[in-house]
Order: sequence, then C-alpha cells, then structure tokens
Amino acid sequence: MDKLLAARECLRVSLEKSNSLSSQIDETNSNLKKINENLPLLSTELRSTYTRKSTLFSVGEQVDRAFGPVAAVLKIHDSVCGLEMSLMAGPIGGDILRYLSVVKQFEEALMFQSDNCELAGKWIEDIAKLLDENVMGDDKYILNVKKSLSILSELKEMKAHVTLKGGVLSNAFNTIELEFRELIKENSSSSNKFTELLVHKLQTVIERLKANDRVENCKTIFVDVRSSNTRAALQALDLSYLEEEISESDSIQKFEDHTVQWGKHMEFAVKHILQHEYEVCKSVFDKFGSEVSLGCFAKITVQSGFLALLEFGNRITEAKKDAIKLLKLLDIFAILHNLRADFNMLFGSKSCIEIQNLTRELIKRVVDGACEIFKELSHQVEAQRFNMMPPLDGSVPRLVTFVTNYCAILLEDNHRLILSQVLSIHQIWNTKKSHNGILREEFRNILNSLEVNLETWSKTIEDVSLSYFFLMNNYMYLYEFLQGTVFGDLMGEKLLTEHKSKMQNYAQAYLKHSWGKLPSILSENELVLFSTNTQELVKQRFRGFNDAFEELYKKQSQWVVMDNVMREKACQLIVHTVVPSYRCYVHNYGYMVENGSSPSKYVKYSVSSLEAMLSSLFQLNVTKFSRSNSSKSNHLIGKLRNAVANQFRVATITT
Repeated sequence: MDKLLAARECLRVSLEKSNSLSSQIDETNSNLKKINENLPLLSTELRSTYTRKSTLFSVGEQVDRAFGPVAAVLKIHDSVCGLEMSLMAGPIGGDILRYLSVVKQFEEALMFQSDNCELAGKWIEDIAKLLDENVMGDDKYILNVKKSLSILSELKEMKAHVTLKGGVLSNAFNTIELEFRELIKENSSSSNKFTELLVHKLQTVIERLKANDRVENCKTIFVDVRSSNTRAALQALDLSYLEEEISESDSIQKFEDHTVQWGKHMEFAVKHILQHEYEVCKSVFDKFGSEVSLGCFAKITVQSGFLALLEFGNRITEAKKDAIKLLKLLDIFAILHNLRADFNMLFGSKSCIEIQNLTRELIKRVVDGACEIFKELSHQVEAQRFNMMPPLDGSVPRLVTFVTNYCAILLEDNHRLILSQVLSIHQIWNTKKSHNGILREEFRNILNSLEVNLETWSKTIEDVSLSYFFLMNNYMYLYEFLQGTVFGDLMGEKLLTEHKSKMQNYAQAYLKHSWGKLPSILSENELVLFSTNTQELVKQRFRGFNDAFEELYKKQSQWVVMDNVMREKACQLIVHTVVPSYRCYVHNYGYMVENGSSPSKYVKYSVSSLEAMLSSLFQLNVTKFSRSNSSKSNHLIGKLRNAVANQFRVATITT
C-alpha cells in the first residue's frame, strides 16, 4: 500500500511537472513563433548594421588617401594667390626677366594645383559614389563631400580661366608683349647692333610667349617696330623721285639725275640698311628656325618701302628707246650685278619671293632693253643716211663723232664688261648658247653703216674737191680715233689699215682736184732765159697762181677740221704740195718781177707767209663754235650732243 501510495504520489508529481512543462512548451512555442516572425527583420537589421560598418570603414580609407592631394591643393593655392598679386603688379623697375620668372612660377603652380585637384577629385568622387550606393545620400556628411568636390573642380578649371582674355595670365602675356615692343623700340637705332644681353632678353620673352601660342604676336611686334625704323631710314634718303611717272615718250635724260640717285640709294639700302636688318633678325629669331628669321626679314623689307626702288627701276626701262638709254641700262645692270651676292644672301629664301620676282623682272627688262637698243644701233646709223646732209664745211658730221665717241664709251672698262655680260645673258636666254664674237660683230656693223653713210653723203656734194676733202677728213678722223684704243683693237689691224689707205687715197684725190693744180700753174715750160716773152709769162703765171691760190684759200678757209692734230696734218699735206714748187719758182724767176713796177703785184706772198696761210686753214670759226657749243646738253656724256642724241633714236622693233 505504501508502495502504491508512493507510486501515486510520484505519478501526481510527474503529472504536475508534465502539465507545467506542457504549459512552458506552449509558452516557448508561442515565443518561438514570435521569434520566427521577427527573425527576417532582425536579419535585415544585422546585415544593414554590418554594411554601415563596412561602408564607414571604406570611406575612412578613401578619406585617408584623398587627404594628401587635398592638403597639397590648399598649400599650392596659397602660392598661386601670392604669385597672382605679383603678376598684377607688373615688372618692377622694368625687370622683364624677373617678371618672366614669376610668370613661369605661376604657370607651374597652376599646373601643380590642377594636377592635384584632379587626383584629389578622383578620390572624393569615389567617396561620394560609395556613400550614394549605400543609401547615405541624405547624410550631412555626403553633402560636405559633394561640396568639396565642387570646389576642387573650380580650382582645377582655374588654369583655363586665367589664360582666357581678361584673365590674370592673359593680361600678364599682354604686359610681356608691351615690354617686348618697348625693348625693340628702345634699341632700334639703325646704326646699333643688338647686344647679347638684349638678344637674350628678347629670346627669353619669345620662348615664354611661344609656349603659350603667342609667337606670331612676337613676330608681328618685331616686324612692326623694325619696319617702321627701316622705313624712316629709307625716307631719310629723300626718295620723292620714286613717285615720278615715266612713259615711253619720256627721254631717259629727263630722269638722269634720278637714276644716278637711284643707284646710290639702292646700294646704300641693301648694304647698310637691309643688311643690318637681316643680321638683327637672325640674331633674334634664328634660334627658333631660319624660316622664322627670314620670314620676319622679308616682311620688314616689304613694309619698309624697299620695293618702290625696284619698281622705279622697272619704270626707267619704259622710257624712250635711244642711244643714251643704253648707257643708263648698262649702269642699272652694273648696280644690280654688283649687288648680286647681297641679293642672293638677303633675298634668297622662299619668304622673299615677291622681291625675287620684282628683281628678275627688272633684270630681264634691262637685259632685253639694252640688247634691243645695241643691236639696232647699226640700223639707226643707216637710217640717218637719207635724213641728214653732210656739213657744208666738209667737217666730220656730228653723227660720226657721236657714234664713235658713243662706241668708245661703250667699250670703256666700266661698260664693256657689263655689255658683254648682258649680250651673253641675252644669247643664253634666247639661243641656249653664248656667241663670244657678237660684241665685235655689232660694232663692226655700226662702223660699216657709218662708212656707207660717208660715201653716200660725199656723192651729194657738188664740189668735187670738197667731196674728197670730206672723205679725207672723216677717214682721217676714224683712223686717228681708232688707233691705239680699245675700239681699234677690237676692230683689228686690218680695219685700221683700210681706213689709212682710204684716207691717203682721198687725200691724194683732194689735193689733185684742188691744191695740186697750183704747182702746174707755175710751170717752167716755154720760159727761155733772156727772152722778152719770158718776163711776161712769169708775170702771167704769178698772177694766175695768186688768183687760183686766193680763190682756193677763200673757199677752203670755210672748211673745218675739228681736231687740231688732224688739222695740222691736213695743212701739212697742202704745204708739201704747194710750197716747195712755189719756193723754187720764186727763187728761179722772182728777180724778173722784182725790178719792175709794182713787184708785189706779182709776188704777193713770201714763201713763209704762204706757208703760214696754208698752215692756218681749216680752223673752226670761234663765233660759230660758241653758238653751237651753247646747245650742248649737260646730260650727255663727254662730247655727245643732245641734238644728235635725239635724232639717233631707236624705234620700237615689231616682229
């Protein structure tokens, strides 16, 4: 029983425990249901908490990495602000090199600031992106991050803003350009070369501006200042004549003084003014390339007004074609030839193409014009054959003296070489080969035409003795003129011999038809000593001689031999023809009339007086010479006369 009671008690306790446990299980089950219901929310909360912790940890790392560049930006920005103030103040005391150093520092500081802004900006962009992706966009922290990012972006763009027009750096470059202009102006005396220090300053400025795409500004400023200086130097030469208009109807003699000035001004402009500019351009700009320095020099040359000199030379070639123009064209060619090396050095680059074209055109016009006139000279001499008459006094026509003196001038050392070069160049241009004998050939043609003219003119003279005197006089002139001269050497000994032979032949013919008749009047034929008729014959022959002599003397006293040496030779020919026979006759028969009445009526002239009279023939009338001489032109060379030069004109050749 006791055991049963005990078992019952044990069962009761177990039942209570079981009920209590069941009750606890039900409560636990309810709790578990609640937990189970809240578990997803808890899981989400736990994950969110973990994510925040991870994001904040990552942000911390990004902030640590961005701190260095941001700190650098803040530090360099202070320097930029300080340098900006220095730039705005401008060069202190005109110290351009120091100012350029500040500009360089400012540019480098801006570059460093820009680079660090870019680096810091990348890190901060990552921070903002990380915060945005983790739903923290409303957080005050990310707002500050984004504000910082905006500031960095503005600082990064600062470099672009300061270089824009009106910006600090742009204004600084403008200041540098003004200083560059002043440096050039202060040192632009045409007689001074740029010092090494000045060149260094200018090149430093150019380098700094070139690095900022402003090198063209430097070139423009340099050309503007230097061309103004060069233009002033040229204008100081008084080039007002360059504005003269020249037409085909104008004689080049009208502009002779101008062409002389032109030659001197051309040489001075090239050798002193432009040569100096060339050296200055090279010293400053050759460091940046020869095409830069030569380009600047070409622009300076053009803007200086130098082209007006070349253009005037071209206008001179348009003047009327005459013999004097040939000499002027040769002078122009000589000037250009002497400057050839200078032109090649100064204007040989492609930058000077305009100058090259003008120079080539001028040379071509000079060469073509000179050759045209020279080759037409013989034709122009020939053209005067029927336009002129021989002088009434039997003298050498002005055309003959003009042509011979003119040819001699062409063959002078200062013209002969140039004329040969011009002819050679013209031959090469037109036939691709040079004809070395063309100079001699053309001069021979001129003389041939002149000789034909003389022969033709002599036939128009009715007085035979005057006709022969005229030819004798002219061939004597040609022979004496050519002998021992460059002209004569060029023509050759054969031609001189021919002239001498013609001179002698015409002299004999002249004497035969004039003074040669006098000795025959004093003939001893039919004179018998102690014959009553002899005295009358002697008187008659003395009277016949006197009449013939006086007639010839009166007539030929009007004839002229211009050159004194040739005049003396001509007179000696007459003296040797007349005086010996007269002396002999007077000696042998003079006594027959000396004892009679009026002996001077028959022996009117002593031998010495006759010789003196004959020796005084052919002298130029002083009064007539004075009137003639007054018409000479100062523009002609040597003895060349203006009137003849105008007649001896080269007509335009038509093909």
